[in-house]
Amino acid sequence: MPALRERNGKENVIAGTLKKPFPDHDAGPTMEVDVTKKDGVLSVLRENHVDTVYHMAALISAVGERDPQLAWSVNMDGLKNVLDASREAGVRRIFWASSAAVFGPDAPKRLAPQDAALNPTTMYGVTKVAGELLASYYFLKYGMDIRCIRYPGVISNKALPGGGTTDYAVEIFYEAIQKGTYQCFLREDTLLPMMYMPDTLKATLTIMEKEPTIPRHAGYNLAAVTFSPGELAAEIRKHLPQFSCTYVPDGRQKIADSWPGSIDDKEARRDWGWAPRFGLAEMTEDMLKNLTPRLKSGGGKGS
Repeated sequence: MPALRERNGKENVIAGTLKKPFPDHDAGPTMEVDVTKKDGVLSVLRENHVDTVYHMAALISAVGERDPQLAWSVNMDGLKNVLDASREAGVRRIFWASSAAVFGPDAPKRLAPQDAALNPTTMYGVTKVAGELLASYYFLKYGMDIRCIRYPGVISNKALPGGGTTDYAVEIFYEAIQKGTYQCFLREDTLLPMMYMPDTLKATLTIMEKEPTIPRHAGYNLAAVTFSPGELAAEIRKHLPQFSCTYVPDGRQKIADSWPGSIDDKEARRDWGWAPRFGLAEMTEDMLKNLTPRLKSGGGKGS
């Protein structure tokens, strides 16, 4: 939201959320929107003459496994409602977030290609594969301009973990700064594709600002950096030498083991000029630089 409001003016960007009290979001307009209720979505789009939608609502991997039915309702019914409401309201362009969770255990573990078989073993992954197909159908059937990226694990110094298998890569920074130790729920050597939030924003805005073209892919692979919990802990220790990390895998390890350790995103680089800025070292330094003063001043996880 802050990135969009900086580009377009805060009065021109509506935050749709179910969270109450409404988050500040730089004091721009915020409205209650439930993606599982199409009429409510349509009303907000029409009444505010919305021309562009960024549809991000989803239950992600670990949360989705605890309640698969709710995950389907939010992720799939929600997407269809947003697409139908957007079509009826005359929305010009839609962004929808897919995920590297579309891949399953049969995908290559190293540099999973754009056209790898998509056989996920989580409800989250299932909904993202089905969502890519649905978006492609709406493009072919109705000519709707829908842009889609397969996000890897996203690391932010502002947004808190949301119940995903890659959450350790955010939690570890809070625990390292506040406690000097962290118990990771994945094995030390578990490789997963990741991305720092500034690169995520850059990729999202870049693909949305491209002139309309026939999409080469319903969901573009996106990659920036691959690392394991052990490698991230070692990088943090370069800044916090006393930091220690232990590894006690839980049910999320099975989910992580079903995903590729790295992603091949050459199509995104070729088709719309994608290139990441942050590697492991740059991301770690920036996370600590931003989080340390906030947490040391008592801001805590809720800041």
